[in-house]
Amino acid sequence: MFLRLKKRKVGGEVYEYWSLVESIRTARGPRQRIVAELGKIPGMDRQERIGWEQVGKILEGRCERQLDLFESNPNTPEWAQVDVQGVQIERLRQFGNVYLALALWRRLGLHEVLALVAPPGREDVEWSQMACVLTAARFCAPSSELAIAESWYGKTALDDLLGIAPEKVNDDRLYRALDWLLPHKDALCLHLQQRYAEWFGSDFEFLFYDITSTYFEGQAAGNERAKRGYSRDKRSDCAQVCIGLVVNRDGLPVAFEVFDGNRRDVTTFEEMVAMMEAKYGKARRIWVVDRGMVSEDNLTELRKRGARYVVGTPRTMLKRFEAELLQEDWERIRPEVEVKLASHPDYDGERFILCRSEGRALKERAMLTKQLERLEQKLEGIRRSVAAGRLKNAALVERRIGRWMGRYEKAEQLFQVEVISSNGMATAVNITRRTETEDWAQTAHGHYLLRTNLLDETAESLWGIYMQLTQAEAAFRITKSDLGLRPVFHQKAGRVEAHILVCFLALAMWKSLEQWMKAKGLGTCARQLLEEMHEVRSMDVLLPVKERPPLRLRVVGRPEKRLQILLQHLGLPLPNRSRKIQNVVRKMTP
Repeated sequence: MFLRLKKRKVGGEVYEYWSLVESIRTARGPRQRIVAELGKIPGMDRQERIGWEQVGKILEGRCERQLDLFESNPNTPEWAQVDVQGVQIERLRQFGNVYLALALWRRLGLHEVLALVAPPGREDVEWSQMACVLTAARFCAPSSELAIAESWYGKTALDDLLGIAPEKVNDDRLYRALDWLLPHKDALCLHLQQRYAEWFGSDFEFLFYDITSTYFEGQAAGNERAKRGYSRDKRSDCAQVCIGLVVNRDGLPVAFEVFDGNRRDVTTFEEMVAMMEAKYGKARRIWVVDRGMVSEDNLTELRKRGARYVVGTPRTMLKRFEAELLQEDWERIRPEVEVKLASHPDYDGERFILCRSEGRALKERAMLTKQLERLEQKLEGIRRSVAAGRLKNAALVERRIGRWMGRYEKAEQLFQVEVISSNGMATAVNITRRTETEDWAQTAHGHYLLRTNLLDETAESLWGIYMQLTQAEAAFRITKSDLGLRPVFHQKAGRVEAHILVCFLALAMWKSLEQWMKAKGLGTCARQLLEEMHEVRSMDVLLPVKERPPLRLRVVGRPEKRLQILLQHLGLPLPNRSRKIQNVVRKMTP
């Protein structure tokens, strides 16, 4: 970006003002586009061009010098008499949050990759700019495309930062921007991997895979993937789609895929691995997944591909290592966590990591005890009703027992219930506690089993690798709660995937902000920073000046000092001095 001096002659008087201009690549060659008209206070010398010309470099992290947020204006002041009683504030806009979003968008280089894969054409507003608006809105204030167009965009300073007038941002253009963005999904994912490596030094040796679901408002009849299945959102009454997400060990999102809403988790893993290899190349990656994602067929396929893995195992597999559980050769790696390596003759070339957690054991015991008490109470009530003759139909008795057994899944395996009947009429109910099963449940509490074909790692390092699966779970929480992934209001399949892609890009910005803050020693609470930036506003200060036209100064409010210091550490100073954003309002006399 650069500043261009313009002159305009009105009524025999020449006025000078500045325009912020950006060079862009088009199908017809390089072109220059006006981003914003900045204006100029009469008498301002050309050497005072400082501020707006630095904004583009600041957003991309290319500022030639570190701007001092606390320095006083070094230029020779221009004095005028101002009627202080007539000073007004106009055009109050959200600035800090969109400024931060645009900085992340540009530092991730998303504008560059979109310009490369889809150069601007004859459209009035570039589609890459509209994609930026969609993602910034999702990052700052998740809402529908209609809400973005009708209320949100006009309340922000994006028209100053992007040069897109509010009247040009409408719901139709935003919907078409979704359609334009979706075909570039793979290019964006590949670019993000490269940018993560350049910016944070991230590697992709370990890939963590998990799956979640998001539900629809409406029937979603036009979407073949919208089906009813197991809902992580407790909305089994709604159609849904499943989303598989891959993150690296820093929690940075790498790729995602959308699956049918009734797809079983275990059936998606092999497809995700094949997709990653086809799109991003084969490599000896280490896959880390939870126990619900893998099967023996999946692991066999991984070994054929030469991939390595650390996976959780079904709880039933723990029974094969009962003898090892009772031995006392555990290694304590955390105050409440112990691990040890084990092997099994049926699994050549693999190792198992036995883990136990005291905190987890207490939690599981408490949950089981609670379920046992409630289930026993319900079963005893049914038994008494049958004995008293109040409940006679045997089929009805069995249905009630099955309903309560299904509600308390952890406790049902510890009871054996027999309904004694004659000619379809229940005469008695026998309830027996399975003591052996209960003893094993008490022994297994707090224990879990991991499985890997990494033969050179220690038990502690393998446990640490597996526990980083929480990064994927945290990414899902952010995407659903902070970025508004759910519910989905779009009905068309393409629009649904584009909506998820925008959420994915916003997640990449969110996690990149966490890594950026972490690298500067500022913690990782991106949510808190975004909330504080939301309070930073831009505004127009209207100054009635004696013997000359009034001045309109477009300024950014000065935030709290702690936020200024934080932004200075990030290398993201705010253009908060009036000489940075200003123009003149002149009264045109007839």
